Amino acid sequence: MAGVSSCMKYSMFIFNFLFWVCGSIILGVSVWIRVSKDAQQELDIDSSLFAGVDLLIAVGSIIMVLGFLGCCGAIKESRCMLLLFFIGLLLILILQVTGGVLGAVYRSQIETSLNKTFLEDVKLLQSSSEEAKAFQEKFHKFEKKQQCCGLLNGPADWGKNFNTLIGGNKVCQCEETKPSADLCASFEGRYIYKTPCKEVIVEYLKNHLLIIMGIAFGLAVIEILGLGFSMSLYCQIQRK
Repeated sequence: MAGVSSCMKYSMFIFNFLFWVCGSIILGVSVWIRVSKDAQQELDIDSSLFAGVDLLIAVGSIIMVLGFLGCCGAIKESRCMLLLFFIGLLLILILQVTGGVLGAVYRSQIETSLNKTFLEDVKLLQSSSEEAKAFQEKFHKFEKKQQCCGLLNGPADWGKNFNTLIGGNKVCQCEETKPSADLCASFEGRYIYKTPCKEVIVEYLKNHLLIIMGIAFGLAVIEILGLGFSMSLYCQIQRK
């Protein structure tokens, strides 16, 4: 009867120990952000981003559990634990592939949904309600930071609020001492940023989509290696 390869066994253990450590870090940081008011203020995270933090908590927990199953399964040569690890990792890989396929298939619907959100936000820019004023303050800060104006149609998106003072400054105000024609334009007697913020947001999403795709591809390769290691070790233990 063939024995279990020590190289395979300890490679599997090290792989899953690092997997477990990554899960622990993700879980720890996510829980810290979720419960610490100081962390939320320092990282400028409000309640609208809690869903993303909760998702990271779930991801960190799943990675920790899978890492634990892989480590113990390798060291104790437990077929049950290795099989659970294999099934869990396979399900994650299937979900990743499914998410990528659905994202590609429903890309037009996602863009339509994003445009609807922008239209709703334009209504808030033109409103005078308390909820709208809170949104306008946040959006004004975004405009200053990203050097853009309005969402879809530039200054027209602000409507009657275009000359309103927010935080002591008028919206869309170009703050460059020597504004360039590429960045700023004259409108109603003052210089404003000429790029609608939708273009900035879409460009940001496109750039980060490439990063997300790269990370997803890298994770898929690691997951396939993990599947191969676990099934190979499982078969070796079965033959022992």
